[in-house]
Amino acid sequence: MIIAAVRNREDFENALNSSVSIIFDLAPDISDMENRIKNAHSHGKILFAHIDLATGIGKDRSGIEFLNKLGLDGILSTKASMIKLAKEIGLKAVQRFFIIDSKSVMATVEGIKSTKADMIEIMPALVFRVIERLKAQIDAPIIAGGLIETAEDIEKAKMSGAFAVSVGKKDLWYY
Repeated sequence: MIIAAVRNREDFENALNSSVSIIFDLAPDISDMENRIKNAHSHGKILFAHIDLATGIGKDRSGIEFLNKLGLDGILSTKASMIKLAKEIGLKAVQRFFIIDSKSVMATVEGIKSTKADMIEIMPALVFRVIERLKAQIDAPIIAGGLIETAEDIEKAKMSGAFAVSVGKKDLWYY
């Protein structure tokens, strides 16, 4: 499975017309969220908004409740508090973790046990051995994201146990 990671309107439109079923909006803006949600759903896509990067939307219960009322499918966040709020409100939640060393691997394991996120995204995706180790220790599906440049990178991530691969490079959305 490929997830389109979009940062602007052009990428969003391309993702709508691609074969991906999930879109990660990495630049959500309050002025366009309702429209993006409607467009995504009318194209049969599932939309997640990166709440940490959102403009005009509070990074609190009210902000997440607002997105839920608009019909958003889920959020992405690096913050445990945002993941827990989303789960309480009924939104799907993807928690992003940056793996830079063995200490961050342990923090990831503890973090996912605490938040019970629906899925986790490990960044950068090119840490295939870490994905294998994490998969052996947690139950949440793992999404590999970041620095994916080739179809070979996608295959390596999948072979290591990633459930999906989040890709910003448009030509790989059709892979």
